[in-house]
Amino acid sequence: MKLTILGSSSALPTSERFPSAHVLCAHERLFLIDCGEGTQMQLRKSRIRFGRINHIFISHLHGDHIFGLYGLLSTLSLMGRNTPLHLYAPESYDSILYTHLDDFDIHLNFEIDFVPLTGKDPVMILNDKYITVTSFPLIHRVPSFGFLFREKPKERNIIKDRIAEFGIPVERIPAIKKGEDYSRHDGTVIKNEDLTLPPDEQLSYAYCSDTRFFPRLATFVKDVTLLYHEATFDKDKTELAAVTFHSTTHDAAKIAEKAGAKTLLIGHFSSRYRRIEPLVEEARNVFPRTFPAIDGKSFEITNKTIDY
Repeated sequence: MKLTILGSSSALPTSERFPSAHVLCAHERLFLIDCGEGTQMQLRKSRIRFGRINHIFISHLHGDHIFGLYGLLSTLSLMGRNTPLHLYAPESYDSILYTHLDDFDIHLNFEIDFVPLTGKDPVMILNDKYITVTSFPLIHRVPSFGFLFREKPKERNIIKDRIAEFGIPVERIPAIKKGEDYSRHDGTVIKNEDLTLPPDEQLSYAYCSDTRFFPRLATFVKDVTLLYHEATFDKDKTELAAVTFHSTTHDAAKIAEKAGAKTLLIGHFSSRYRRIEPLVEEARNVFPRTFPAIDGKSFEITNKTIDY
């Protein structure tokens, strides 16, 4: 998995930070998460091919997370896209989307497969050969959802030398990689643990923006490899965060700690902060493995941590 930050600002863009947008590359497929103003420009700067994006996830219907979508859809159509695009967004957005497309005289050459987000519990919204994607509710001024991308369990790694040593036929290897023992012609049973090594750990990425602090959130993203959590304000703005239904640096760090996340990535910074280093240090006081989301920066998500 590889994550690219296209935008890390909240509400207002700054000279260095665009509004929210992330691209996750998982098993050579691209998933766009939120689509704030300027997303197209950031995609080009990051040399990400538009046509490889087949799934777009919108956390909620505030402008800094969605104003870039109409232009992106129009561009995809002008570029000749004719394959369906899967769009996951709060259920009320279905009618809003087509009204705005009509207002702007945008006629798409492709279908939009709209998947409505709703409910007060986690829901699996995508399930394919390699990963699952689960949406889960957040607490914000409007219906808001987070997303958990998790690899499916991987097969065990067969020890190549054992294939020749025990004369294992090629057709038996898939079953062994799935955990089966190997029975030889003479009736001897070779235990699977003598033939294979444990599978690589499942990688996962969770996106949590925008939300007020609530402890249950940690259960939705338990043991996640990389957790992105909004940290709009510093710890001195706790009251303001509560009023605006946002989180502080300490809120994000506490969720990461409770969830047992391997690494925390904070972003959605208020435009009032020209320097984000103090925000990162505040979060590190609670959760040491914290890093800032920086526009244009990519992160390799690995079994042990991320490559920052």
